[in-house]
Amino acid sequence: MKQLWKPGTMISPVPAVLVSCGDIDGQKNIITVAWVGTICSEPAMCYISVRPERHSYQMIRSTGEFVINLTTVALAEATDWCGVRSGRDFDKFEYCGLTAERCEHISAPAIAQSPVNIECKVKQVIPLGSHDMFIAEVVGVRVDESLLDPQSGKLDLSRANLLGYAHGEYFALGEKLGTFGWTVKGSTVKKEKRKKR
Repeated sequence: MKQLWKPGTMISPVPAVLVSCGDIDGQKNIITVAWVGTICSEPAMCYISVRPERHSYQMIRSTGEFVINLTTVALAEATDWCGVRSGRDFDKFEYCGLTAERCEHISAPAIAQSPVNIECKVKQVIPLGSHDMFIAEVVGVRVDESLLDPQSGKLDLSRANLLGYAHGEYFALGEKLGTFGWTVKGSTVKKEKRKKR
């Protein structure tokens, strides 16, 4: 039996990413964001949702730039800390021992320790209530070469030990169960169903 709950943000798990940004005065900051996702593939577009009272909000709003840095198990502590401390009070890069790297297409810094940095330019800001949604075009992606298969050059994110977030808790992503389209490519699930008929 299921309980009926009031409306809430129940989509889980979600990525917990570190969003890095900067302003025209050279200040930089990191904010932990779980309200993040892909919204279009052509052109490549994504979004983050940020509370207007957050320190990073004005930096992103004024420059129209930010970097989504994927997080790993090794970055779990920094991910949590950057989500509960304000850049008004701390230099998060320095405190967490993170290295700011120059991006190729935007002025906002990337985080060197992140295996994937997604450079974004804001196209639209939509006030929604508690958060404003920043809809952005992906203008560049930087990927750690250690995530590439040596033979094929294909990206293998399972090597990164990515971090997930579900209702106030962080999780290491589990084992791979299949690849896109595996259910119609002779999978064991399909074969087992045929045997039962």
